Amino acid sequence: MKAPLSWLREFVELPADVDVPALREAFIRAGIEVEGVQAGTEVSGPVVVGRVLEVNPEPQKNGKTINWCTVDVGAHNPPDQPGRGIVCGAHNFGVGDHVVVSLPGAVLAGGFEIAARKTYGHVSDGMICSATELGLPEDGTDGIIVLEGDPQVGQPAMPLLGADEVIFELEITPDMPHCLSIRGLARELAQSFDVAFTDPVQEFGDPQQGSVGVRLADPRCSQFVALRVTGFDPTRSSPAWLKRRITQSGIRSISLAVDITNYVMVELGRPLHGYDADRLSGDIVVRAARAGETVTTLDDQVRTLGPDDLVITDDSGPIGLAGVMGGASTELSDQTRNVVIEGAYFDPATISRSSRGHKLPSEASRRFERGVDPAATYAGVLRAGQLLAELGGGTVDERVTVVGEVPPLPGCTLPVDLPEKILGMPVSADTVVEALTGAGIDVQRDGDQLRVTPPSWRPDLRDPYDYVEEVGQKVGLDRIVGLVPPAPGGRGLTAGQRGRRAVTTTLADLGLVEVLTFPFQATADLDRLGLGADDPRRAQVRLANPLAETSPFLRTTTLPGLLAAAARNLSRGLDDVAIFELGSVFRAGDGRPAPMPPVDRRPTDSEWAALNDAIPAQPRHLGVLLQGSWLPQRWDGAAEPVGWRHAMGIVDALARTLGVPVRRRAGQQAPFHPGRCAELVLDDVVVGHAGELHPNVVKEFGLSAGAAAIELDLDALLAALPGPGVIAPLSSYPVAKEDVALVVPADVAAADVQAALVRGAGELLESIRLFDIYTGDQIPEGRKSLAYALRFRAVGRTLKDAEAAQARDAAVAAARESCGAVLRS
Repeated sequence: MKAPLSWLREFVELPADVDVPALREAFIRAGIEVEGVQAGTEVSGPVVVGRVLEVNPEPQKNGKTINWCTVDVGAHNPPDQPGRGIVCGAHNFGVGDHVVVSLPGAVLAGGFEIAARKTYGHVSDGMICSATELGLPEDGTDGIIVLEGDPQVGQPAMPLLGADEVIFELEITPDMPHCLSIRGLARELAQSFDVAFTDPVQEFGDPQQGSVGVRLADPRCSQFVALRVTGFDPTRSSPAWLKRRITQSGIRSISLAVDITNYVMVELGRPLHGYDADRLSGDIVVRAARAGETVTTLDDQVRTLGPDDLVITDDSGPIGLAGVMGGASTELSDQTRNVVIEGAYFDPATISRSSRGHKLPSEASRRFERGVDPAATYAGVLRAGQLLAELGGGTVDERVTVVGEVPPLPGCTLPVDLPEKILGMPVSADTVVEALTGAGIDVQRDGDQLRVTPPSWRPDLRDPYDYVEEVGQKVGLDRIVGLVPPAPGGRGLTAGQRGRRAVTTTLADLGLVEVLTFPFQATADLDRLGLGADDPRRAQVRLANPLAETSPFLRTTTLPGLLAAAARNLSRGLDDVAIFELGSVFRAGDGRPAPMPPVDRRPTDSEWAALNDAIPAQPRHLGVLLQGSWLPQRWDGAAEPVGWRHAMGIVDALARTLGVPVRRRAGQQAPFHPGRCAELVLDDVVVGHAGELHPNVVKEFGLSAGAAAIELDLDALLAALPGPGVIAPLSSYPVAKEDVALVVPADVAAADVQAALVRGAGELLESIRLFDIYTGDQIPEGRKSLAYALRFRAVGRTLKDAEAAQARDAAVAAARESCGAVLRS
């Protein structure tokens, strides 16, 4: 929204000495962001009014015709000369016209310096200027500027063009629709500076049927005002002040009738539309569009409509898409002599849906979808009719059609001390009443309660806290003192927070780099991982409004993002990658819809439970990707490529860090290599997988052979964190060392053998470690030898050799019973 200061001053009596910084601060305090301020142009030097005395067309060899002109510039004429000779290529002026002339020494927009130059066989002693050359907004006129009226020849021209105008470029938030108008902005300034405000909008009487027949056949249009203007002269152009105002507001000048409706829209915040009355057929009817119905809009595009669209129709069919854009069949043209002006109130959600659905944003829809002031409809239509009569020579019909009415906005009750409690700063009851009343709100005080009713232009005021925000803005949110709440003693990080920090620290210490990837995926990503059709990770949550249609689902695994990140690094020449990510994955539930509790109260316990049940499961996962070399090639040795052993080592390090007993066993899980994948188990529950990636997956993502990965359910690991315990003192008694080598079938997992040994050894076992795996000539085919180092220690005494041997034999017996192990001789 662009707002010229001179236009604002027509409605608010700002102090004469108010400066731009003070106005900027006033807008910011009102909650309006000031994106920029345009104050004047970069033009300098003599730019004056000139009157054309002679125009001599001169055709050139290149086919172009230039005009050799004599222009009177008053006191700036050369001695004893009636004017200056100037070459001009434009043709939209004639003898007697007043034009803008930049004289030698002037500097135009873009740093273009003016000097007397020889061109086309003449010395051009100046330049006749267009709006572009002066750095002014385009006003829809081709060629140079022709000044209206009878300005004094030789006087400075820039003030006449409004070039010294201060224009504020403002960003209006959706909750302040009234500020999409000069009227609304002026009201905010009036309250900020505590000065008088003149409201151009007056209330109107009861609905009536005028000379334009109107029927409302859909409740999404609750009010329609129509006014007929006859005898309009379509040959008249918009006066300079009107063009200047709308172009300064960021709207292109088109024609007098259209410029007037745009002018009123910016002034009052009330979008209007003009119809060629002679092209209307029968009554105007507002109704829902029929499926497959079409309308050709003013941009000459054929739009296919549906029941969600609201259309303006006559006997010929749709003549406009309500609140968005008019139709070409009733468009105002240079033959239009009779005009029907429309002002209506449409349901904001309907207009927003149509505008976005047809990809047809407009200045009108931008205002309608935020909520316009219904009380300004009548005034806006009459204002446009007045201007059409005054500037276009038309006659305004006294019979105004007013159909329907908009219900008043609902009020509410709030405690007078609520703003003080919520804002956290002293706000007296009188200040609250004064701030709300100044904003146009009707305030009725009853003891400690305020009954407040919003004005027609404030649909954003709905509950007590909206009024608290309004008070805060008017009093000044900068008055809130920032206080850091005291930290209560005895509290700190939760166990889960400490666990997550320990995990990231451990991985960073191991040389891995944490990354953040987008939590979105496509079905194709799961296909590239080789997931089966019944894999639970294919139960995806689809986003209603995805950032990219190519990835419309929330991720169910962290691996696609890590694989893509590794592949991207590999393509950039970084061959060795060790990365990890902690993030949520999302698993679709049963698809039950979430309830929509009302917003005027807290949800009940059953509603909370239903809401939580409808939310998909979102466990936090840890993903790790290893690619290339774990250690680079060195002078004293070859490079060490990454593999499944490194992935297992990382899992062991994390388990030690968290103090949770994660066991490994052989498993199969895409996208891992079927023979080099470990299933990670905690309390007989699978919490993740680690190992080497499947060759097909490695090839699909362009990684090197042997790339490995880990994916863990981090929430499950953190849920098993041990509680506070006692650290056992170091024992001063000696350890008993026993090594055993067991021969087991080749398909028996070493983890299962180790678990059996631990189970059989009992409480004396302090530690166990697998230190050798052997297959060879001394081992029968189809079997393997596993060697374990067992360490035994008693508490408070020296362990006897017989006790250690007995515990060892018990461990071997348990392995024999569970795994068919035979003690290797």
